[in-house]
Amino acid sequence: MNKQIQPLIWRWHLFAGLILAPFLIIISITGAIYLFKTDIEAYLYKDYYNIEASGQQLPPSDLAFTASSNIEGGEVTRYRPGEDDSRSVEVGVTDSSGESFTVFMNPYNREVLGIINDSTRPMDILAALHSELRAGTFGDRIVELAACWTIIMVLSGLILWFPRTKEKIKGVFTIRFNKNARITRRDLHAVPAFWISGGLLFFLLSGMLWTGFWGNGVQQLVTASGAGYPPSIWVGPAPESDTAAKDIADVSWAAEQMPVASSDSSSGFKQISIDDIVKTAEQTGIHPSYDIFYPASPEGVFTLAAFPPKAQDEATIHIDQYTGSVIADYRYDNYGPLGKAMALAITIHKGLEFGLINQLAGLTVCIGLIGMVITGIYMWWKRKPAGLSGAPKAKSITEFKGVFITLIILGIIFPLVGLSLIIIFLLDRLIIRKNDKLRRWLNY
Repeated sequence: MNKQIQPLIWRWHLFAGLILAPFLIIISITGAIYLFKTDIEAYLYKDYYNIEASGQQLPPSDLAFTASSNIEGGEVTRYRPGEDDSRSVEVGVTDSSGESFTVFMNPYNREVLGIINDSTRPMDILAALHSELRAGTFGDRIVELAACWTIIMVLSGLILWFPRTKEKIKGVFTIRFNKNARITRRDLHAVPAFWISGGLLFFLLSGMLWTGFWGNGVQQLVTASGAGYPPSIWVGPAPESDTAAKDIADVSWAAEQMPVASSDSSSGFKQISIDDIVKTAEQTGIHPSYDIFYPASPEGVFTLAAFPPKAQDEATIHIDQYTGSVIADYRYDNYGPLGKAMALAITIHKGLEFGLINQLAGLTVCIGLIGMVITGIYMWWKRKPAGLSGAPKAKSITEFKGVFITLIILGIIFPLVGLSLIIIFLLDRLIIRKNDKLRRWLNY
C-alpha cells in the first residue's frame, strides 16, 4: 500500500470508529440477544404456549369471539392457530383506544391462558432498539448510517491490516503475545477483526435490507427490475393497487412491496368466517406457524403470512373476504434469484436458517464486534498524546484520487453516506477550520 495513503485511511478509520462506537455496542448487544428470540420467548411464555391435547378443538370463530370479549371494545385483527396439538392459539385484539394485545387461548376448553400488551413484549422492545434505537424514523436512519460507515470501516481496516510481506504470519493471522504491549494491543484489535470481517459484512448488508431508506430502495429496485413477485402468483391479472402487503400485515421481505388486490365489496356477500379461512389455509399447505391478518376495510383481504425458521417455507397468501377464494399465493419458489438470496440472508441474519449453528455464528460476530470496539478505543487511548487525538496529519482527500473516487462511489451506493460526507465537508469548512482548539486536537 502507498505509504502516503495509509495515514489518510488510518485517520478516517479512527474517527469513524470513535463516532460509531456507542451505536455499534448497542447494535451488537441487542443483536446477540435477539438471535435467541425464539428460545427466550419459549421460556418467557411457556405457560401461555404449552397446552395438553384433549379431544376436539373448538372452532376458531368461537375462540376469536372469546378473546375479543376479554378486551374492552375488542376487535380481532389477527388469528394464529397453533403449529401442533400442544400449542395454544394466539388471537390479536385491538381495544377501543387502538392498543394491541395478544390473547393466548386453549383451543380445547376456551380457557384464556394469558393476555399480553404487544407494546410491552421484551423481544419487540429489543428489536426496536436494535433496528431504530427506539427513536422511530430518525433512529432508523442513524442505524442505517452506522451500518454503512461500519462497512467502510471494515474495508479500511482490512487495507490497514493487509500484510506488507508475504512470509508474515504472526500479527496477521495470529496474535503476538510475546511482543511489547503496543504490538499486542494492535494485534488484539486487528487479528480478530480480520477473522470475523466476512461474517460482519454479511450481517451488516443483510441487516440493511430492513432499513427504511436503503432497504426500501433495494425493494423498489428489485420490484422495478422484475426480480420481485411474478405474475403467476395471482389468480387473474396482477392488481393495480396503491396498498402494499407490508401496509396490512407482517409479511416476508420479498412480499412487502407486493400490491394487494381488493375484495369485491359490491358482491352482496357477507364476510366469511375465520373458520373457513383456516380451512382454506390448511388446503394451501402453508407452514403451520402462519398468522391470519383480518381485512382492515370492506375492500380488504384476509392475509396469511408464514415466517418459519427456513426461508424456503415462507408464504404470503391473500384471500377474498367475501368469497373465500385465493387471490394471490406467493411462496419462496416464486421468488426470483435475487429474492431467494435476500430471503436466505434475512433468515440467516435472524439466526433461524441453520438452527443452533446459525445462532452461534451470529453470536460470534456480535461478540467479535464488541471486542473490536473495545480494543480499538483502548489502543487509541493508550497511544494518543495527552490533549490530542493522536490522528495522522490531516491531508486533502482530493490529493488521493483513488480514495476520493471510492468515497464518491460509496456515497452513491449508500446515499446516507453521501449526505454525511457533505455534512462533514461543511463542518470542516465552517466550524473546524475556524477553531484553533479543534484544529490542534484533530491534528490539522
